[in-house]
Amino acid sequence: MADFYQNGVVTTLHNLSRRPTEELEAELLRFSQKRPMALILPSLFSELEGEALPHIVDELTNVPYLSEIVIGLDRASKEQYQHALKFFGRLPQHHRVLWNDGPRLKAIDDELMELGLAPKELGKGRNVWYCMGYILASNRAESVALHDCDIVTYNRDLLARLIYPVANPMFNYEFCKGYYARVADGKINGRVSRLLVTPLLRALKRTLGDNEYLEFMDSFRYPLAGEFSFRRDVLNDIRIPSDWGLEIGVLSEMHRNYNHNRLCQADIADAYDHKHQDLSLNNDQGGLSKMSIDITKAVFRKLATQGQAFSNEMFRSIKATYYRIALDFVETYHNDAVMNGLNLDIHSEEKAVEMFASNIMKAGQSFLENPMETPFIPSWNRVTSAVPDILDRLLEAVEADTSELLG
Repeated sequence: MADFYQNGVVTTLHNLSRRPTEELEAELLRFSQKRPMALILPSLFSELEGEALPHIVDELTNVPYLSEIVIGLDRASKEQYQHALKFFGRLPQHHRVLWNDGPRLKAIDDELMELGLAPKELGKGRNVWYCMGYILASNRAESVALHDCDIVTYNRDLLARLIYPVANPMFNYEFCKGYYARVADGKINGRVSRLLVTPLLRALKRTLGDNEYLEFMDSFRYPLAGEFSFRRDVLNDIRIPSDWGLEIGVLSEMHRNYNHNRLCQADIADAYDHKHQDLSLNNDQGGLSKMSIDITKAVFRKLATQGQAFSNEMFRSIKATYYRIALDFVETYHNDAVMNGLNLDIHSEEKAVEMFASNIMKAGQSFLENPMETPFIPSWNRVTSAVPDILDRLLEAVEADTSELLG
């Protein structure tokens, strides 16, 4: 059972009583009369053929309070899109599948690309961004949740606890970040969060001194969680990265746009496991290696916007400080694992730390060499200012795809 301790500057909503899912859902159904709710599911077609997503859909068929489910479908042919329409067809809620690789949505993307307003990279960030645009276009929801499609431990309680803080009309939260213990199959997972993000934030605080942004980021118990919820108005102004810095970038945008008392994090699952990325020790363009570089650059970019100057010498100091702190964390997590009867391989943990330390320098060098690099996707406010009818056309394109290919 969780404790009730509040750490950092962001409110933590704990799971203290194991409240029944049906009780939470009954409240959410009442809330939906004032704050209609939607869910975004960014998906690859391959996930339809995995073990996680079919179970997630099974769970969602029993969720009574959602007004809309928006599925972003990547890497799908026409036949695969038609299969996806049938796959999600058993959902009782109003739902739409965005065929991101289809000619209609590609035409919209090409038009925005010519104006410098489209996502520059393929991936989850682009998928989520277009789903957010559809939510704005459909105007069916006031509160929106987002979670991944590869959660093998999924149950609908996760969604209820995730969306509750932004759905309750008595709460004033604009954003909620989910957190959980990454423990599965007798071992502790979540290496990038445990061994890179937290030690890096602590190293930056030690190197740069007191910094309100670093304190904010260090308040989140699982900063890389792909599960979060928000009020609809958040979607207009948010600028999200298109690379692996998505989760860090979203938190940075929340820090920029809202006071801390409008943000929270919630304990949404007792157990959580999903698809694992390779460490990619010898390839910094893939797996956790590329992820670590993108995440580190996202933090450096945010600090630079606050006036922080960086140099090679400073990056070397940050790396050295990080390395010592991260090695101490390896011992901490090992002891935690032993006490709980779990496995944790110290050798593989330290290999990960060594790679992350090296990638901090690579991220720093890349930052210095490309100071104008902007992986952020423009806000929908900017896009609609440039192309006023774009949301209507996005909605029409999705409806046309659905009606043409559903049969």
